[in-house]
Amino acid sequence: MRDQVFVTAEALAAELASAAPPAVLVVRNGTPGTGPWIPGAVEVDLPTQLASPGGGTLGSRPLPAIGVLQRDARGWGLRQGAPVVLYDHDRCLVAARGWWVLRWAGLSRARLLDGGFAAWQAAGLPVASQPGSPPPGDVVLSAGHMPVLDADGAAVLARDGLLLDSRVRVNYIGGAVPAGAAPRGHIPGSVSAPAADALMEDGRFADEATLRHLYFALGADGARPVGVSCGAGISAAHSVAALASIGVTAAMFPGSWSAWAADPARPVVVGAHPG
Repeated sequence: MRDQVFVTAEALAAELASAAPPAVLVVRNGTPGTGPWIPGAVEVDLPTQLASPGGGTLGSRPLPAIGVLQRDARGWGLRQGAPVVLYDHDRCLVAARGWWVLRWAGLSRARLLDGGFAAWQAAGLPVASQPGSPPPGDVVLSAGHMPVLDADGAAVLARDGLLLDSRVRVNYIGGAVPAGAAPRGHIPGSVSAPAADALMEDGRFADEATLRHLYFALGADGARPVGVSCGAGISAAHSVAALASIGVTAAMFPGSWSAWAADPARPVVVGAHPG
C-alpha cells in the first residue's frame, strides 16, 4: 500500500526520466515560491486552488468547487489517466491537502513525495531555476472519491467509532480565550494524534511497522470506522495519507475545528482526555 501513497525521491527521478513521466506539483500555502524546483514542477496555491472561500460553520478551507478545480488542474497540465506527484517544503504537511483533494476528485494515481523537497535535495538530484509551464491538460474530475465528514458526522464518529485530531497537542488541549474569540479545545470523544508523530526526524514518513504501532495503539486498526479532524483541513489530510499507507481508510472532516468552533451550539472539551 505504501508505494500507492508515497514515492521516494529516487523513484520519482527514475519516473521523470521514463517515457511516461508523472506531473509534479509543488503546493504552497499562500506564499509564492522561490527556487529551486524539481524539474517541471508546477506551482499550486493551497488557499485559492485547493479550497473555496470559507468562514463561519463552513470552516476556513471548504472543498473547492469541482468545476473550478478541474479548470485549475488542466492549467497545471494534468492529463486524464496520468499519475501526479505532489511535494512541498514542509514534510508533506501542506502537500497532503493537495493529495487528498485530487484523490477526492478522482485521481487515484496521486502520490506524495516522501520527505518533500528536502528529500530530493538530500538525494543530490537535479533542480530547476524556474517552475514548470506545461501545456494545458485534459483531466476530467468528479467529486466524492474520498470519504468526507461534516460536523454532525464527526460528532457521531467520535462517539461510535474513532475520530483522530491531528493538530499539535497544545491546540487539542485548548484553554481560556479572550472574550468573543472562538473556543479552544477539541470535539468531545476525539483522540489526540498529532500528524507530525507519523514523521521521522528527516521529514520522511515512518516505516510501515512503526505507523502500524502508532495508529493501532490509538485504535485505528480497521476494526471500526476512523475519521480525522484538524484545524482547517490540512494536517488531517496528512494523517489520512499515513493511514492509507498501512491500509486503513479514514474519512476527513474538511471544516475541522474552524467549522466546529464557529457554531456556539457545539460542545467543546478542554484538557488532555477525549471527554
